[in-house]
Amino acid sequence: MKNHIGVVEDDPNIQNIVSAYLKKEGFTITVMESAEQAWEWWETQPPDMWILDIMLPGMDGYEFCKRIRRETDDVPIIIISAKDEEFDKILGLELGGDDYLTKPFSPRELVARVKRVFKRTKPGEDIDAGDKLKAGSLLIHQEERRIFWYGEEQDVTTKEFDLMLILAANQNRAFSRDELLMKVWGDDYFGSDRAVDDLVKRIRKKLTAIPLETVWGYGYRLRVDEDGQ
Repeated sequence: MKNHIGVVEDDPNIQNIVSAYLKKEGFTITVMESAEQAWEWWETQPPDMWILDIMLPGMDGYEFCKRIRRETDDVPIIIISAKDEEFDKILGLELGGDDYLTKPFSPRELVARVKRVFKRTKPGEDIDAGDKLKAGSLLIHQEERRIFWYGEEQDVTTKEFDLMLILAANQNRAFSRDELLMKVWGDDYFGSDRAVDDLVKRIRKKLTAIPLETVWGYGYRLRVDEDGQ
């Protein structure tokens, strides 16, 4: 199945260039000229990724990004903007953007970043290729991307799954926040390591009593005793 990308951009020239290059790579593209139009599309036919301009008529890209992130962490968002100050990049990424590309940009670079962001949903390179992974009362079906806690399936986001998979595959190993940022968000992530803390808080709320320990001043580990508990 082709990945479907929603492009939210009001400049016709950029619309045409982005659409042409992405279609050539096999992606299905829907172009929208405003965030309001994109939001209507999101509620009926959500795409697999957003490519989002910040400076839009009406609702701006920052507000749209916040609204999407209140709904889900699963859909990637690549921001394209003429705003090239460091503050703007950090703001866009901390509001939920997965990547930030400043205008003018190379269409080939955009295509490369789109492919790279899609690849981030793949398990880390140090994870066992076997399908089922057990850590105490935690069971992970890797190929189906499903998590069970005490036998009950849990509703988790893409990043929550990726983080738990990394920790479960490396039981009792402490990971620094920077390591987890690189593995879950990618080595070109430009935001704060607070994103890791927020993700851990959400996991702990969903998986009550999960032995996801804080290693003070460093990061996190999933503690599993020798008897598997």
